[in-house]
Amino acid sequence: MSNEVVNNNVTSNPPPHNPRLESWKTFFKKLRKNKGAMIGGILILVFIIIALIGPHFAPYTQSETNYSVKLTGPTGDHWFGTDHHGRDIFSRIIYGMGITMWIGFSSVFISAIIGTVLGVVSGYYGKRTDAFIMRVMDILLAFPGILLALAIVSVLGPSIRNLIIAVAIFSVPVFARIVRGSTLAVKKLEYIDAVKALGATDFRIIFKHILPNVTSPLIVQTTLSIASAILTASGLSFIGLGAQPPSPEWGAMLSDGRNYLYDAPHVAFFPGVMIVIVVLAFNIFGDGLRDALDPKMKA
Repeated sequence: MSNEVVNNNVTSNPPPHNPRLESWKTFFKKLRKNKGAMIGGILILVFIIIALIGPHFAPYTQSETNYSVKLTGPTGDHWFGTDHHGRDIFSRIIYGMGITMWIGFSSVFISAIIGTVLGVVSGYYGKRTDAFIMRVMDILLAFPGILLALAIVSVLGPSIRNLIIAVAIFSVPVFARIVRGSTLAVKKLEYIDAVKALGATDFRIIFKHILPNVTSPLIVQTTLSIASAILTASGLSFIGLGAQPPSPEWGAMLSDGRNYLYDAPHVAFFPGVMIVIVVLAFNIFGDGLRDALDPKMKA
């Protein structure tokens, strides 16, 4: 008899409702329905894996030369052909994947951290602090991103490190404005006033109650900014202000290949195609994230 009572109590008490778990389930459900976002996400995952372990399986090293087969088209030994130094383009693209991902992720990570801090401080404290920070952001936004990055790299000098710094600086205003707008919206909610009345510090309010509510637009912008950062970095390397030879960075490889467009178009074709595919993957995945994280869109 006692066992029946225990079983009835167990079956009659449903598991507690977890709003956060339900929201994540809804998010993944909507994301799975977006085929473009799933394809982009899978491609990004493949690119990251290649960047991490690809060089260990590349058929040749990134600087291995063989002038007897220079400017050879795609063959069984060289899937993407060889460049003007006889280097295997397929192997160099694999090595360049790590450089491209490092530039994209590191520059956006730096800009996201700085932009988030500036945006939260500006939106939460307002008044003169808000005015000062936003005017600085307006000055940075007055310059086209690629031109601002070009000016910074020209001053600091061409290198991958300076390229990351330049891309990070021109991306900061976008993050700052997005986080500021979200902070202003969340700060006006009634429960924030209630938390203040209970004596919570500004630090606790910002990190426990405001930042978790601005993560959705931040995640979407981060994904889209990585695509923009990769494209900008490739452009600067193409004109000689980014990665320097013999680095297998794709923009630098594309720059080398432009001299052989008529005789050996594959030298420029494959690095250019990889840049397009990576940027497209991040863009369509970012669009899918935006749709999945939008509370106005129903599953």
